[in-house]
Amino acid sequence: MLVTEQPGHGSVLAREALAEGASLVIAWGGDGTINEVASELVFRDVSFAVIPSGSGNGLARELKIPCNVAQAFATAFAASERVIDAGEIEGRLFFNIAGVGLDARVAHEFAATGLVRRGFTRYIEIATQHLFSFQPGQYRIVADGAATETRALVIAIANGRQYGNGAVIAPDARIDDGKLEVIVVGERSALRALSQMPMLFTGRIGQVPGITMMPARELTITSQDAMVYHADGEPCLGGTSIHARIRPQALRVRVPLSV
Repeated sequence: MLVTEQPGHGSVLAREALAEGASLVIAWGGDGTINEVASELVFRDVSFAVIPSGSGNGLARELKIPCNVAQAFATAFAASERVIDAGEIEGRLFFNIAGVGLDARVAHEFAATGLVRRGFTRYIEIATQHLFSFQPGQYRIVADGAATETRALVIAIANGRQYGNGAVIAPDARIDDGKLEVIVVGERSALRALSQMPMLFTGRIGQVPGITMMPARELTITSQDAMVYHADGEPCLGGTSIHARIRPQALRVRVPLSV
């Protein structure tokens, strides 16, 4: 077992495992560590397994991988395989959800203060604080050639269905269907957004007025200002134009036999 020592070290260790001829690589950690390792294994003849221990564990929950460590290891060594898609945003791969707007700002602060306190409660605290000060942006979205102008709180680009902890932002997303789901949460007051937040946890966010969902294999988001985006919760600074696309059948993942 090798332990990551700093951001990006998971990628280095994964490349070393590949160079040594590994047929199975296991990542034990949160969505950031999982993303680092998995990004090195795409389109290769190697299996990937997840031992979830993060704040949200969005990808693991999507794949029904147990959060219990012993059960997760059992899944890694004696389970079936599923080939899943990856998304790509500005050249970075993601396997669950990427996005622009409020969730990217929250991801940035969550990462910056992670040594102080992590966990789902902390994430909700940061999201609530930002909700009352965040200014929605004006965006142009071109998805598979169709253009939309919108003023939005969040633009989520989903390969999987949920952020984690049962917060389902993309009920129609399927992790192996060769497309992304683009969810646009239009501008609204902070109080209205808070009142609608429980719909995330019942899988009914699509019924909330002012939220649109569209499938897309490729999309570009443009804005007058430089945008902060995230890939599987890892914050990044982009420019005034951000490009995303699907990378079908990218990664072989060990999943429970019933999945």
